[in-house]
Amino acid sequence: MSAPLMELRRVSKRFVRNLSLGDRMAAKLGAAVETREVRAVEDVSLEIVAGETLGLVGESGCGKSTLGRIAAGILPPTRGEALLDGQPVMSRGANPRKLTTRVQTVFQDPFASLNPRRRIGDIIAEGPLAHGLVARAGAQAYVAEWLGRVGLDPAYAGRYPHQFSGGQRQRIAIARALAMRPDLLICDEPVASLDVSIQAQVLNLFLDLRRALNLTCLFISHDLGVVRHVSDRVAIMYLGRIVELGPTEAIYTDPKHPYTQALLASVPRLKRRRDVDRHDFRPIAGELPSPLAPPSGCYFHPRCPAAHDACRRIYPARTTIAGDRIVACHLHARGARASLPRTAPAP
Repeated sequence: MSAPLMELRRVSKRFVRNLSLGDRMAAKLGAAVETREVRAVEDVSLEIVAGETLGLVGESGCGKSTLGRIAAGILPPTRGEALLDGQPVMSRGANPRKLTTRVQTVFQDPFASLNPRRRIGDIIAEGPLAHGLVARAGAQAYVAEWLGRVGLDPAYAGRYPHQFSGGQRQRIAIARALAMRPDLLICDEPVASLDVSIQAQVLNLFLDLRRALNLTCLFISHDLGVVRHVSDRVAIMYLGRIVELGPTEAIYTDPKHPYTQALLASVPRLKRRRDVDRHDFRPIAGELPSPLAPPSGCYFHPRCPAAHDACRRIYPARTTIAGDRIVACHLHARGARASLPRTAPAP
C-alpha cells in the first residue's frame, strides 16, 4: 500500500458532562458527585490512501460520525491525532482550529447543513471566495460549473434551499464540498435521509464524480448494501473501536469477527416465497452497551455467541490476517488455541 493521504493515529474522543450548579453545590457539601464521561471513540488507527473509498460501518451510536468529524477537523480528539499528508488537520491547545481546507464533509441532513437564508449560489461560492480559490468576477461561472457537475440547472443558483427536494439539496451539499477542491471528502450518512430511489441517483452521482475527479473518500454509513457498492475497503466499528478492517469483498464474503458476521447475518434479503427460510434474518442479540460504561474485556463479549473467559477480561489486540485483513478478536489472535469455540452469527 502506498503512503496514506489521511492517517488517524490512536485517536480517542471522550465527552465529559459538565456538572450542574446543583451538582457543584452538593460536591462542596461533601456529597459524592460522579462526573459522567462518554467514550465515543477509543484508540482508533486508520489509513486512507489517495484515490480509494474507505467505508466505515457500525450500529447507530458506535462513534462513526464522531470519528468522521475528527478526521474532518471539526472535533478535536481527546488523544491521538489526525494527519493529512503527514500534517495535523487541527491545531492543539485551548482553542483548537481546523488548519486545512483540503478535507470537506457532506453531512446526513442537507436541510440542516445548508443556510436557509442564503441562495444556493452564495452557499457554494462562499468557501472558494473566502479562501481565494476563485475571483469574485468568476464566482458565478464557477457556481454554474459545479451545479452542472451535480446534475442541477445553473439557473437554480438564485433559489433558496427550501425550494428544492431532499435529493436536490444533497446534490447542492455535494457541490458545495467539491467546490473547495478537497483532497479528501468525508460523506457522513449522505443518503440516509433520502427515499430509496433518490438514494440510487445520489450514489450513482457520487460514483461518477469519484471516477471523474479521482476522489478519496471516507464513506460513513450503517447501510451495508450501500457501503459494499461504493467502497474499496471497509472498517467495522463497534462501541468506539475498529474490530475488523479489510478489502470490501473479503469482508463481505469471509467475515472474521463475530460482530461482522452478526451484522451481515442481520441484513434482510429478498427471496421468492417458496425459498424463504425463516432463519435467514437473524438480528444481533442484545443491545449496544452504553459508552458511559463499556463492558470489561472485549466490548462485544456480552452479545457474542463465541465469547470465552479471555474475552471477558482482556481487550483483544489487533491481528493481521493474510496481509491485508485486520481483526481484533481473541479467536484470531496469534497463538489462539484450536480448542476455542468457533465463531457463528448471533442467533
